[in-house]
Amino acid sequence: MTTRTPETAFAAVLAEAVDLLRTLPRRRPDVPAARRAVERWRAANPDTRAQLVADVRPGSPIVDYDLVLSHPGGGTVALTAPADDGVPWTVDHSTHWASARLLTVDDQELLIQNALLTLRARAEREQTIQEELVDHCILTELAARETEPTQAELQEASDAFRLQRGLRSRAQMLRWLENVGLTPSAYDNHIHGLALRRRLRRRVEQETARDYLERHPSEFDPVWAVWAVGPKDRLTAIAVQDDPLAALAHALLSPSPSPGGEGDDDLTVTTAHRAAREMPEPFRDAAAGAVVGPVPHGKDHLFGIVRGRRPADPEEPGTLAAAGRAGFAAFMAEQRAKAEITWHWL
Repeated sequence: MTTRTPETAFAAVLAEAVDLLRTLPRRRPDVPAARRAVERWRAANPDTRAQLVADVRPGSPIVDYDLVLSHPGGGTVALTAPADDGVPWTVDHSTHWASARLLTVDDQELLIQNALLTLRARAEREQTIQEELVDHCILTELAARETEPTQAELQEASDAFRLQRGLRSRAQMLRWLENVGLTPSAYDNHIHGLALRRRLRRRVEQETARDYLERHPSEFDPVWAVWAVGPKDRLTAIAVQDDPLAALAHALLSPSPSPGGEGDDDLTVTTAHRAAREMPEPFRDAAAGAVVGPVPHGKDHLFGIVRGRRPADPEEPGTLAAAGRAGFAAFMAEQRAKAEITWHWL
């Protein structure tokens, strides 16, 4: 009769543990299910005191695992069973000599720390950058609760991504991937997350559109206006004319100053028919016929005239869609207000 020693018993446990690791679901939304599976296995093998360590790959829906077990002779044993390239995630993500390198141009290296300092300096001037980064984290967390995207959703997300960047052929796409340093696999992972975020956004827009429109109807009034942005003195000269609208039209039709000429006196003239909330701030509550400005606008001044305004029609094409976009923006503002946000610039 063969006596089963602690070592031989542990060898059998190790074999079971490897089989367990290889069968665990590897998508972000399935991590709770993986933990429950390990808890059941630990209950059947209490001496192992098994602990599951999950690592979510940056920018990827794939999750890697380690299973940490107590050894009968003392200490612990960590098992890794990667499903794809055979490189344990503890090695794949470990700190090594090049881990801080983000970019190399000729012989000049850009470290992650320097890139973050550059981003931080820009964020101080453009707060929307910080909001976009926070929103990405929030949406990624919410999207992780979604079911897997369909093939149609993946294709739609990929098409939108490519068209937005003018990538209309396979050659253009491959060249872009090479330029930004993305592998096709990394691109697929990005599109997976993008498809889920697009689905989430679409659902929130549909759920919030009508309620937002009912609470803020004037934001969606169609407004027709013409305005100019430029130096205050130039705009004041237009505003005091007997017919400032004609003066604006003249400015619109006049040729722009030649380079090196009177460029500092240049005007940007715009005529538009948009929802009130999409107009420059001075026009959003202005009535038809109102003359606005000159008032400060960004680094310059603004002067303009509201040619027309009428109440929003909920049945008009585009009105409900615009209300959905506004509802989504309000939803994200609420999520940011509730989130615990910590910046790690260095």
